[in-house]
Amino acid sequence: MSSSGQRLARSASVTATATLTSRILGLAREQVLAALFGAGNDMDAFIVAFRLPNLVRDLFAEGALSAAFVPAFTRHLTLHGKGRAWRLGHNVMTTLLLVTGAVVCLGLVFADSIVTTFARDFAAVPGKLPLTIEMTRVMLPFLTLTSIAAAEMGMLNSLRHYFVPALAPATFNVCTIVCALLLVPYLPRFGQPPIMAIAIGALVGGVAQVVVQWPALRREGLRYRPVFDPRDPGLRQVLLLMGPGTIGLAATQVMLFLNTLLATSQGTGAVSWLTYASRLIYLPIGLFGVSIGTAVLPAVSHHAAMEDAAGIRDTVSRGLAMMLFVNVPATAGLLAMATPIVRLLFEHGHFLAADTAATAAAVRLYACGLLGYSAVRITSPTFYALGSGRVPVVIAIGTIALNAVLSVGLVHMMGFLGLALSTSLASIANGAGLLWFLRRRIGGLDGNTLTVALVKISLAAAAMALTATMIERWSYGVMPGAALSFQAMRLVASIAGALVALAAVAKVLRIREFDEMLALAEVRVRKLLIR
Repeated sequence: MSSSGQRLARSASVTATATLTSRILGLAREQVLAALFGAGNDMDAFIVAFRLPNLVRDLFAEGALSAAFVPAFTRHLTLHGKGRAWRLGHNVMTTLLLVTGAVVCLGLVFADSIVTTFARDFAAVPGKLPLTIEMTRVMLPFLTLTSIAAAEMGMLNSLRHYFVPALAPATFNVCTIVCALLLVPYLPRFGQPPIMAIAIGALVGGVAQVVVQWPALRREGLRYRPVFDPRDPGLRQVLLLMGPGTIGLAATQVMLFLNTLLATSQGTGAVSWLTYASRLIYLPIGLFGVSIGTAVLPAVSHHAAMEDAAGIRDTVSRGLAMMLFVNVPATAGLLAMATPIVRLLFEHGHFLAADTAATAAAVRLYACGLLGYSAVRITSPTFYALGSGRVPVVIAIGTIALNAVLSVGLVHMMGFLGLALSTSLASIANGAGLLWFLRRRIGGLDGNTLTVALVKISLAAAAMALTATMIERWSYGVMPGAALSFQAMRLVASIAGALVALAAVAKVLRIREFDEMLALAEVRVRKLLIR
């Protein structure tokens, strides 16, 4: 295995391990919410209320900030040392506090008008629109908290710390679960609806994401001092990149937001079904697309600072190859096993069989765009690391326009499922466009190797999906019924058999990414045994 591939695989695996913990807790959070609130009016109201600050967070804080801040911070570290890098960090954090604080204040004042504009159909259900407005006000400060958490994450990633930043979102999930279990039974006594516990949990989770990363930064030498210097060239570079970066990384978030708004007109449950489905899709995106992208960005930024074009091409190509190996099988698995997965995870309490069928159908359609989602997480930040923000901006604008046209057309033909399909089609177009222009920008990618890898991985994924389907049908004959234990055993057997089939075919076809990940796993096991 090449040294660059080994480093990238190691960084991605560390991030994926922490992200797996966070995503599992995220699924546990969704299970708790599904059992307590199902796919009813209260859950619809919470999703729309949280979507507003979360959208701004995704666009402004996490997406654009990571794309703009990590390259600038890495460049300061590489060329000038930690002292200059810390000063830039102080300046960026202070600016974030000022800007997001102003946004939150404006949001608190105009929450009625904003929510009414985006979710006017909620007014048809008594109490639904006022509840959405109230929860929006409660959760708006989440924007400031997660902006600071994103800045912390960027600094730690630049310093090649991946585990703690990737684990930070897990604290958000834990806080939401704890608040749900502790506060839901008691809030009605204080005149508050039970769903308000989830809004409170989201706010507490934002605080936790900031707190959990601070010790690692302190150990690296950060001693935060309020610094606001608009003339700082580093800050100007970050702000100049954040403008186009917000648009360039906006496509997926804006598409999901648009779907949420259009889904409000599709009756009770549509918003919740799409949200539960997108949570499942974000498990492989978070584990593999975001994890690999997180590992690629500091490496590309370092090569860019050193003007190492060959290193950039190799890093991006290796990242894309690893993304294909994990996301093609993930797509096939979700297409084959969506219904049993959704049934096991969510069909409890107030979440009914009809909700399972609707959510599973949305999962399948979202899964079709999984490669597009993940490719964007790798390619778009790479453009900003190279100082080329125009191409992602243009492609993102085109993608958003395409999604709007497809969503409006397909929602009339297919109902809420048309929204999931339009998001996938637009995401594929987004990823393909970015790959095409990135190839030209960096003087080519290892196209032949990537094509051969895609063909081999697709064959292995097809064998995996066929095996999972056959085992699921066979195990249902052996263990029929809807008992939770039987569902779990059937699903575990199907997934285990599918992974064995994937590994066997990958070995026969000599898929390099499988061998690299297997070698990395063996090294980790040996280290654990030695300890």
